[in-house]
Amino acid sequence: MSIRIVLVGTTHPGNIGAVARAMKNMGLSDLRLVGPKVFPHEDATARASGASDVLDRAVVTTTLAEALTDCVYVAGASARTRAITWPCMNPRDCAGRLIRESAHGKVACVFGPEKSGLSNEDLDLCHTLLTIPTDPDFSSLNLAMAVQVLTYEIRVASTLDEGPTYDVEAPPATGEEMERFYGHLEQVLRDIRFLDPDNPRHLMRRLRRLFIRARPDKNEINILRGILTAMDRERQADDD
Repeated sequence: MSIRIVLVGTTHPGNIGAVARAMKNMGLSDLRLVGPKVFPHEDATARASGASDVLDRAVVTTTLAEALTDCVYVAGASARTRAITWPCMNPRDCAGRLIRESAHGKVACVFGPEKSGLSNEDLDLCHTLLTIPTDPDFSSLNLAMAVQVLTYEIRVASTLDEGPTYDVEAPPATGEEMERFYGHLEQVLRDIRFLDPDNPRHLMRRLRRLFIRARPDKNEINILRGILTAMDRERQADDD
């Protein structure tokens, strides 16, 4: 199954081991760790309790973008409300969507640090928010418990829905391709003075939301970047 679990800034190695066990219980094995405080560690191995092979294959990266570079769809788990609205799913709907999107390439679900959760910058790399409905009087979930809820739903959904086939001209753009596009877009907007570098506000974040909803494929991203290149070339010619 082409579904990856990504842990960002995990502070306790035991939680990494418990997540590995939760993943293996439900048939998942692709684990990425972004800047863990301590890894590898004996506490992780002990809490994995037979899932040490998942830990052995885990890939450690410095940034979340590195962990998602080949992904075509990403869900970010968060319980906090946000100033800018993100698309939002519960675990059951999210699991089904991840399975369907995995027909086109690698997909991922991202979980943040135990105390603070994912930042808005982390969520900029995600297509949707995953929220787990809990009792509002006691809503805190242990990291491994949250992962277990989602991986269980993925396991159930995988037995019910093999995912539809899509008639598309090109596969969806990967995370790496989208980040290159966003960088190109921001630079052109700065050059034409549409984006004020000293007061960007939420412009780029809102534009990310727009393109995430649009879900451009590889051909469409190439077209958009070609337009940006032509705009930049025309601007330089006018300056000359």
